[in-house]
Amino acid sequence: MINLQQQLRLGLKLTPQQVQYLKLLQLPTLALEQRLKLELELNPMLELNDDLESSIEQDEPAAEAEEAPTNVEEDSYTIEDYMNDDQAGFKSPEASRSNDEDDAYEPPIPSDIQLSERLLSQFRMLDVDDESILLAEEIIGNVDEDGYLRRDLSLIVQDLNLTYGLAIAMEKAEETIQKILLLEPPGIAARSLQECLIAQLRAAKYSHSLKELCIRILHEYFDNFKLKRYDKLEHDLGIGRETLKKAIELIQHMNPKPGEGEFSTHDNYVTPDFVVEKDNGDFIITLNDRNIPPLRINAAYKELLAPKGKKISAETKDFVKKKFESAKWFIASIHQRRETLLKVMRAIIERQRKWFEEGETLKPMIYRDISSVVNVDISTISRVVNSKYVQTEFGVHPLRFYFTSGLESESGEDISNQAVKQKVKNIVESEDPLTPLNDDKIAGLLKQDGIRIARRTIAKYRDQLGVPIARLRRKV
Repeated sequence: MINLQQQLRLGLKLTPQQVQYLKLLQLPTLALEQRLKLELELNPMLELNDDLESSIEQDEPAAEAEEAPTNVEEDSYTIEDYMNDDQAGFKSPEASRSNDEDDAYEPPIPSDIQLSERLLSQFRMLDVDDESILLAEEIIGNVDEDGYLRRDLSLIVQDLNLTYGLAIAMEKAEETIQKILLLEPPGIAARSLQECLIAQLRAAKYSHSLKELCIRILHEYFDNFKLKRYDKLEHDLGIGRETLKKAIELIQHMNPKPGEGEFSTHDNYVTPDFVVEKDNGDFIITLNDRNIPPLRINAAYKELLAPKGKKISAETKDFVKKKFESAKWFIASIHQRRETLLKVMRAIIERQRKWFEEGETLKPMIYRDISSVVNVDISTISRVVNSKYVQTEFGVHPLRFYFTSGLESESGEDISNQAVKQKVKNIVESEDPLTPLNDDKIAGLLKQDGIRIARRTIAKYRDQLGVPIARLRRKV
């Protein structure tokens, strides 16, 4: 049976333009460049504003004016305005440009021989056959950035045998990997830290007796060495404390990561989205959008809407109007994104002004603190902060770095957890290495400074700082 019913509901729906703006807001600078290129390919109504680019000879920093207005308001600019505008006046804000010579010239990056090629060159100079060279190429090709072979050796041999129709034995593969371990730098292609350190000791030029003692410690008593059970090592090896100290120092002198990232094909650079500079007590914010070209609506499509002496189909008119609206809202979204980013960055600086002046102390701050200042939703702040970086006098930091929770001190003042972590780090660095402090003692020292904190919180902060427990920090 069919019934008609009336329902009254409250709901919130985002328009396609709002969704587009939120997506653009979330993108960092490099991703926005790619998104803009894609939009230029998809929408023929969009074009680069070449006239604007060529006319900019006096480069003015975009940071001095935090709002770069478009020629007209996006809501009022219609298809009729487009038809009557000789210059297709709806344009995106001008991209930032700098007058610094350092920005104008980028020195070429010198070519460098990759570590994998250097290793293979060394291996080919050994007395080896073609199968061993093929094995070495495959093994070195599977080494990670730290210099370790994480893939199972049997799978590498199996792949080579199936691909080339060979019958390579595991014994030969093991011999090959032992030869690679002794190449320069030694320890490359090790399958464990233990194997890596032993290979480096075999290649090192130290006294034979000391080397053999170190190799024995790593081979037979690695767990005791790892857990710093020095008394047990002295007893089991039958040596004195001074001899053990020399052996431990030699082992610790070895490199636990022989690859040192040389296996990565490209250096991973961070491109900051903001540049903050101090000038006469104030801060100048520059949005790093120098590679974001200015856009405008293509004027060439006016002839399609009003051809001389010809009729135009409704389908063509509809196509042009849809692309026009899409281009208009895309330009408006870029402009709105730029304004929001600058407002949020300005609010962060005002809240964390002491850090931007001194580079030391952060105040507790959450997304709600900034959203209340900028008058936007917390989710918008989250999108702005996502994957964005700022270049400051004290280094390049992600925007999330400035948002920290707080701990209440005995004086009633909130202290940032970043400041507490720094205090924990300072305490550990200044402790006696023979009798390191446990978490309870660190919590007691912080309590003397008026910071009330639980032992489990100290343990969490210590883990985040990469500081081991007290027993593992003890030295000989």
